[in-house]
Amino acid sequence: GCAGESVPPALSPSSTQPSTPSPSPAPGGDPQVDVEAVTVSGDPGAYTFAVTLASDETGCDQYADWWEVLGADGSLLFRRILDHSHPSEQPFTRSGAPVEVSSEQQLVVRGHLHPRGYVGGALSGSVAAGFAPVDLEPGFADDVEQAAPQPDGCLF
Repeated sequence: GCAGESVPPALSPSSTQPSTPSPSPAPGGDPQVDVEAVTVSGDPGAYTFAVTLASDETGCDQYADWWEVLGADGSLLFRRILDHSHPSEQPFTRSGAPVEVSSEQQLVVRGHLHPRGYVGGALSGSVAAGFAPVDLEPGFADDVEQAAPQPDGCLF
């Protein structure tokens, strides 16, 4: 460039200092819980699901209190209650069984954040094909939030 050109402020070195990422709040400002991975073992009708969650947790006041497996129609098929918060263990993986589904059945796996509800990313797919991120319709299967089982408190 010519000596008289100025560098636009957006490209100047002084404005590109790396920011320190903070685990909370999530991008957009609201706490959430994201399903990052789903691995499945076992046999049809009695699978074990290992679900990896990344959540903005501060303790019992804000934590992932369960993950669940839903049918494509939003029916609740399995829920794994999480008895305590995991603020210093992120992301974390917890297993649950038996999940009574077939290998081809289309499923949705999502987390639940106390007290905000179903906020964050979900995965969809099948045991046979694997799971990938999905954008759920707002309000998808919100009616199962009060279904059993429910957490009976937070240990820590």
